[in-house]
Amino acid sequence: MTRLAQTAGLNDIQQEILSTVRDFVDKEIIPVATQLEHRDEYPTEIVEGLKELGLFGLMIPEEYGGLGESLLTYALCVEEIARGWMSVSGIINTHFIVAYMLKQHGTQEQKDTFLPRMALGEVRGAFSMSEPALGSDVSAITSKGVRDGDEYVLNGQKMWLTNGGTSSLVAVLCRSDEGHPEGTAPHKSMTTFLVEKEPGFGEVRPGLTIPGKIDKMGYKGVDTTELIMDGLRIPANRVLGGTTGRGFYQMMDGVEVGRVNVAARGCGVAQRAFELGVSYAQQRHTFGKPIAQHQAIQFKLAEMATKVEAAHAMMVNAARKKDSGERNDLEAGMAKYLASEYCKEVVEDAFRIHGGYGFSKEYEIERLYREAPMLLIGEGTAEIQKMIIGRRVLEEYRLQG
Repeated sequence: MTRLAQTAGLNDIQQEILSTVRDFVDKEIIPVATQLEHRDEYPTEIVEGLKELGLFGLMIPEEYGGLGESLLTYALCVEEIARGWMSVSGIINTHFIVAYMLKQHGTQEQKDTFLPRMALGEVRGAFSMSEPALGSDVSAITSKGVRDGDEYVLNGQKMWLTNGGTSSLVAVLCRSDEGHPEGTAPHKSMTTFLVEKEPGFGEVRPGLTIPGKIDKMGYKGVDTTELIMDGLRIPANRVLGGTTGRGFYQMMDGVEVGRVNVAARGCGVAQRAFELGVSYAQQRHTFGKPIAQHQAIQFKLAEMATKVEAAHAMMVNAARKKDSGERNDLEAGMAKYLASEYCKEVVEDAFRIHGGYGFSKEYEIERLYREAPMLLIGEGTAEIQKMIIGRRVLEEYRLQG
């Protein structure tokens, strides 16, 4: 176990879970991650291993077949998985967000139907807010769900679905004007629909098409897709929570814990970059000694280690705040912002330490260098996090009188 990024106050079960996950990462993920990433190959065997470990049900309550663990335990597991290969943590994250939304907001029938199978990894989740023309402006979505008897008819185009092809359950945010008169605030006329589908690409059910994988700079292996709804019919009992108009709040609740997850991913990638940098610095010699003995490199290592430690501490704080039942949008926003920015900086410093070899695909740091930028935009850009942080700080420090 490394000296950096330790977490105080964990119980025996949490420590055992993390030890098991770390061992799995070291033996089953790190040795094959770069090869699979270069081929943009879905990590089927790794995912099957995670299913056997029970990680798809880590936070699903025991009554539904899950392990009933805390967000903190989950975030620390994600940190370890991202240390091995960030794409694998993305496969888990979107599944987890949908399961969390079901647990928090679903009807009893929806929980009974989906959570036991999600805990086993038999049903895998994805969620969909973004659209091609709106980016971070969720309130501007144009996808629409219209009531037609006992069904809703969904039309629209969604973008940036992680697990879009491999998932079998997608939580889709659409506008639904039913019961919401003209002039209603946009965020109060949105509904989350639970869309079941077959895994794969093309027309995966009547009215629903997953065109194919989006070719990305990094974050490969995991499938990122569009989703096109053209007269897609779903039963009215697949409105999350059974009531329209609550979708925006349900999604934001899911994204809030997703931000803790992205912070954990940033911590994991930064840890791995530091491990690679500090190891290479002790092996590479210049001017008759290891470059780790040059003050310039020691300064870099000092800065990298401090950033790894600081990001981990903020991520743990945000997770514990959420677990306590308290509002944590400020802490989650800060953790996501700091961890993603520090991850980018630590990876770049490790890349610089590697010199010319860092530019070679033979070295793992090249992969990390392409993966880190995704964390700067996933679950809200740095600018979005700053808006959240700024508003919350003003709430806390508003002048009286």
